[in-house]
Amino acid sequence: MTEMQSPRSCLAILLAAGEGTRMRSQRPKVLHEVGGRSLLGHALSALSTAGADRIVVVVGPDRPEVGLAAQALLPSVEIAVQAERKGTAHAVLAAREALAAGYDDVVVAFADTPLVRPETFTALRGALAGGAKVVALGFEARDPTGYGRLVVCESGLEAIVEHKDATEAQRAITLCNAGLMALDGREALALLGAIGNSNAQGEFYLPDAVAVARARGLATATVLAPESEVQGVNDRIQLAAAEAEFQRGKRRAVMAAGATLTAPDTVFFSHDTQVGRDVTIEPHVVFGPGVSLADGAVIHAFSHLEGAEVGPGASVGPFGRLRPGAKLAEKAKVGNFVEIKAAEIGAGAKVSHLTYIGDATVGADANIGAGTITCNYDGFFKYRTTIGAGAFVGSNSSLVAPVTIGAGAIVGSGSVVTEDVAADALALGRGRQIAKEGWAKSFREAAQARKAAAKKP
Repeated sequence: MTEMQSPRSCLAILLAAGEGTRMRSQRPKVLHEVGGRSLLGHALSALSTAGADRIVVVVGPDRPEVGLAAQALLPSVEIAVQAERKGTAHAVLAAREALAAGYDDVVVAFADTPLVRPETFTALRGALAGGAKVVALGFEARDPTGYGRLVVCESGLEAIVEHKDATEAQRAITLCNAGLMALDGREALALLGAIGNSNAQGEFYLPDAVAVARARGLATATVLAPESEVQGVNDRIQLAAAEAEFQRGKRRAVMAAGATLTAPDTVFFSHDTQVGRDVTIEPHVVFGPGVSLADGAVIHAFSHLEGAEVGPGASVGPFGRLRPGAKLAEKAKVGNFVEIKAAEIGAGAKVSHLTYIGDATVGADANIGAGTITCNYDGFFKYRTTIGAGAFVGSNSSLVAPVTIGAGAIVGSGSVVTEDVAADALALGRGRQIAKEGWAKSFREAAQARKAAAKKP
């Protein structure tokens, strides 16, 4: 926010009472996700970042889980219930107590519009600071059909006209209403209270605040945003469109910050993915929530990461999976068809292929052979494996936790290790090999004879 705006107090009212029946889902619409974060979560984050001092989420009476989700995301949020659905202005008035508290700015947002940036909310507030009493957010529509039109004049925003009520001349206008609005806090209650319900639906519509303000000689204004930013979500098709737009923006931001995406359209980020400089991400990589990649990390193709930290110069994949709690130190390597969960892989350590390491600590420069698994779960409890620095675990070994492999120790291939191994020791936990000369030949001859006898009539 600018110095001029910063002293102004702000109340944000987030409307989340829409039913979302077109989603065809048991889950409330605003709890569906884009970029690993709920639509509700995106809106709350943007409003908080834009400097809202108080946020009230308006929910329907039959969706208490929306309020609980909002409070889980932002404990300071307040919940208001719109007991009857009588339009958007009626929904805003569900927060009447907060409106009466005398905030300078009142911002009204929608929880099903997840891509609106904090800067856009700041721009709405800036227009209020400039003297407007009602500010509408608009966009230039590629196809304005169905949208309300913003009719502007030299003195500001003259009216918001719904498509069905627009004249032919007004329907030619491509500047459309995004629905979001900002109101001067000193005027908000009076403006909202004066909105009538003379429409066919008998509802109280927030856009009518413009007409009320103009009739009272109050200044109105418009702030513009890209159409892609203000797209709403009402069904699964629009949810996918919002996801696609989020991913496009995130990919651009990641590349602009100094990372290489060799096939950007095949990489999918979470809202909180952190990517350092000189990181390389190959095709078909998916990031769940909670992933950070330090400078110089390489994520090879077809890998999936969630809740993981990848250190400087470390590499993952191809076909690597990092689950929550995975931490790779500098230049650690997790190779193809390797799964890491709740485990720390030390600097320079290698877990190259076909291996599961869970609930473990792997020391620096240790080498874990193919097919190794940490047996960390007995059906009731998880147990930890500790592998010391410079240890070498041979292929196809099973480390039965809790167990410690000392620094510099060697575990022979094919071992089942159930006891601690001292530093620099050799551990062999397998049956002794027995060879019987000629046994295979005798077995084949006997089997062939039985097969031939079985064919005789």
